[in-house]
Amino acid sequence: MNLNKQSIARIIFALAALYGIPVLLLGLFGEAQFNAAMPPAITHPEFYYGFHGVALVFQLIFVLIAIDPVRYRPLMLLAVLEKLAFFGPGLWLYSSGRLAEGGAFYGAMIDGVWALLFLLAWALTRPKRDAGG
Repeated sequence: MNLNKQSIARIIFALAALYGIPVLLLGLFGEAQFNAAMPPAITHPEFYYGFHGVALVFQLIFVLIAIDPVRYRPLMLLAVLEKLAFFGPGLWLYSSGRLAEGGAFYGAMIDGVWALLFLLAWALTRPKRDAGG
């Protein structure tokens, strides 16, 4: 299998969506399990569902990028920020003792890996410089 740079970027974003959509859809139906596993219970469910909703919308953006990575290259940096928005706080909360090792921590670390892969895809789809100018 001969993969070009655009194909690698396409695969990265397609895999991100294929991973994220089922995980987030399951999360939409998991508030009760989340509350049981991480007391105290959520007092503002709109934050819980808002997080899942916004993250699901970004999965659709990942699908869009996977369809045409060169055309949607500018969105890749926003996708990196979306991943860093969970990775950064997760790392900070863990290092300050406010986030235990477990589901949320591992999810944040996975988002850190996706951020790096998205940066790789962005670098791979960089337009070629014209040698004459």
